Amino acid sequence: MRHHVYCSPGMFGFGRLGSYNYFAHVQRELTARFAAAGHELHAHVVEDLPTASIRRRSTRLAEVVTQTGGQADVIHLLGHSTGGLDARLAASPSTRSIPGDQLTWLRRLRSVTTMNTPHYGSPLASFFTTSNGQRVLAALSMFTFAGLTLGARPLRAASVILGFLRRGDLAVPFKLLMLDRTVESLVGLIDDASSPEVRTFLTAIEDDQGSMMQLSPESMDLVVASFEDRDDVRYQATASMSPSPKARRWVRTIGHPWQAISLAIFFGLHHITADVGERYPCAAMVGTTPSAGDVSEATLLRIFGRAPTLEDNDGVVPLRSQLWGNLIWAGLGDHLDVLGHYRDDQDDVEPALRHRDWLTSSSDFSHASFAALMDAIVTGMLA
Repeated sequence: MRHHVYCSPGMFGFGRLGSYNYFAHVQRELTARFAAAGHELHAHVVEDLPTASIRRRSTRLAEVVTQTGGQADVIHLLGHSTGGLDARLAASPSTRSIPGDQLTWLRRLRSVTTMNTPHYGSPLASFFTTSNGQRVLAALSMFTFAGLTLGARPLRAASVILGFLRRGDLAVPFKLLMLDRTVESLVGLIDDASSPEVRTFLTAIEDDQGSMMQLSPESMDLVVASFEDRDDVRYQATASMSPSPKARRWVRTIGHPWQAISLAIFFGLHHITADVGERYPCAAMVGTTPSAGDVSEATLLRIFGRAPTLEDNDGVVPLRSQLWGNLIWAGLGDHLDVLGHYRDDQDDVEPALRHRDWLTSSSDFSHASFAALMDAIVTGMLA
């Protein structure tokens, strides 16, 4: 049987930019597992507007599926971070924002997989909603791009970003100029930075911040009430968290300035994301207690040895905000570890197969973790 899976990127993410594919590791592992099960898989990466509204992004997703999904093939949607919300809106029976002729494939949709998706919002999104916060988001996006594509370690750029995360002093003109120059220096690291793709990516972040505004906990409170699930589609989620850096982790960075600054940036993001509010706690609640249902709660307790708190997060999204539908995998990992972007000390593999880390976190994500995650996703898709 022939299947199509459509991968939607999210916060800090991109589909294909320059010569780099954000979902390369996921596509390769899914394709291999489908083949081992006797199925043919065609994996597609949705070229999306990075921070546009969920409505605009879901419309783009529906257009891509319509153009490439064939007439009789099985369809699966997979979204990472914000991309999971795009998939849910495109599949929702209540959607009115997508033309009907772009949704004829829905009868062939079998699964929606959300990976580390902020179903109930993220405090970090609120941090990026101001006009100056967009500059920090652009810098972090380029920082991610440079790190994943080149394995680059731009210490000066990292130091500037860290300063803004720690102090939030976005109103000082000369410091904003420093941030703008940092973005330009990061772009300059990339071989094909002069191509229109990279500039278009940055311009899109500056021009449309719709999804950042919608991902605030207050806005997602409305989204939760308005999205619907389809009865004939399997909804499955992956969720992860990375512990706050402990003293021993900081000790390991002595003599390694890049790791020290990288860990500090992650800690800054982790700290902002942990700042959940009492009224909008970024989680499903039963009274005053967070609860994702008996089955999911039992899974979390078995994996982590305790019930995760509202503050536990992957550096970008609170763990309890990631829970929706069937929880098929949970573990220690940061926001990009789950896409295969984790530390890999193997230098004897070709660049396309090499795993490059995003930021130094305390998750210690590994090949075994990634393999188990991919196994769970494919098992659910074929269930």
